[in-house]
Amino acid sequence: MDFTTTIVFISAAVLFLFTVLFINRRHSLESRVNTKKILLGSMGWPFIGETLDFIACGYTDRPQSFMDKRRQLYGKVFKTHLFGSPTIVSTDAEVSRIVLQSDANSFVPSYPKSLTELMGECSILRINGSLHRRIHGLIGSFFKSPYLKAQVTCDMRKLVMQSMAAWEEDRPIYIQDETKHIAFQVLAKALIGLDPGEDMEFLRIHFQDFIAGLMSLPVNLPGTQLHRSLQAKKKMVKLVRKIIANKRTCNVTISQGPKDVADVLLNDKSEKLSDDLISDNMIDLMIPGEDSVPLLITLAIKYLSDCPKALLQLKEENLEMKRRKKDLGGLMCWDDYLSLPFTQNVITETLRLGNIIMGVIRKAMKDVEIKGYLIPKGWCVLTHFRSVHLDANHHESPHHFNPWRWQNRNMCNGSNTCFTPFGGGLRLCPGLDLARLEASIFLHHFVTEFRWVAEDDTIINFPTVRMKNKMPIWVKRENYIW
Repeated sequence: MDFTTTIVFISAAVLFLFTVLFINRRHSLESRVNTKKILLGSMGWPFIGETLDFIACGYTDRPQSFMDKRRQLYGKVFKTHLFGSPTIVSTDAEVSRIVLQSDANSFVPSYPKSLTELMGECSILRINGSLHRRIHGLIGSFFKSPYLKAQVTCDMRKLVMQSMAAWEEDRPIYIQDETKHIAFQVLAKALIGLDPGEDMEFLRIHFQDFIAGLMSLPVNLPGTQLHRSLQAKKKMVKLVRKIIANKRTCNVTISQGPKDVADVLLNDKSEKLSDDLISDNMIDLMIPGEDSVPLLITLAIKYLSDCPKALLQLKEENLEMKRRKKDLGGLMCWDDYLSLPFTQNVITETLRLGNIIMGVIRKAMKDVEIKGYLIPKGWCVLTHFRSVHLDANHHESPHHFNPWRWQNRNMCNGSNTCFTPFGGGLRLCPGLDLARLEASIFLHHFVTEFRWVAEDDTIINFPTVRMKNKMPIWVKRENYIW
């Protein structure tokens, strides 16, 4: 065999070998792809995707109809295009649980641009990794402390009784406004130790300007809503910085122990938490807390007004507790309010049916496979709580207010993937117990002091849940003989 023939033979052998390897690799890749479920769905129109349809459904009395229609066509997990991003929508409880429990290597929070502008880069609602775990852990532990629960109970009861004492029987009471006014003061006291007064009113007024821009056009120019909201936040942060500086000067956080969230973060020894970071986050922490408690209470009263049987049982349970405490000669403490089983069932059912938090959005930081679905890097995932909460496969007659469905059911946090009103995983809302406590206190005093007639009102579900007419009711004081 001459040299030329040898070279041709070797070249042919090498080419054959590479061809075999390529075919085997392609077959292996195709086998791997075929094991994944193909995500069905529609990306809608160029640029806007299916956003307009999503928003239109949000303004109806069945906002989950957008999801229901596509779930029937494409399955529980499908692709779409919302708010400028290719998005995977999960109406599957298990897929949503895995997304929520994943760390920042897989998924990070995603928000509309206007919201990220207002929160800033160091917001606890945006940061990830060890700093987020540190802050979330500190706040979560304090929110669970008996000290704070006792303080919130005292503050909430005082404010509720003051508010109700001013109610008149010849004019409507707007429950949504009343509860917002009360809950904001309790929240500000728990976060920065602020008592009612000029500073509280200053903070409340500017906070309303601030949250008006959360879902605004992301244009920061003078005259725009986003610009007004950013200016309002600057004024609030300036006030909070003054409060924090005073705490450091007085050194009360070390000598007397933490009395609010700001104290807890100031006491942290990691030296990662600057005064600026703490001040900014005190405002950002008001975002999820400002609406959740008032709407929980308002929706509970809405549903109870439409369900006399549930209202009667709730009233009897709370009247019995009130009689018992009167005989013992003491005020109700926080665990008394939380010990009323049917009251807790009413709150749980309100959270399920009302869906104050429609869902959360996460962004994939890499290609992620969940239950055979491949979620591409850079895509968003909308874990849609409402679809799970209103799924007849999980909850019988899901559109019917039925507090009795929760009797004898384990509602420990994280134990029920089909009930996630406060989110889940590393970003589970740390204030969930306090939300239940505040709602329990208001409902106790409301149903034991008044009977009422509610005017017709409807629930608006977009961009946030609220009552169209602020839930007007006409009250009559009860005259119980104790």
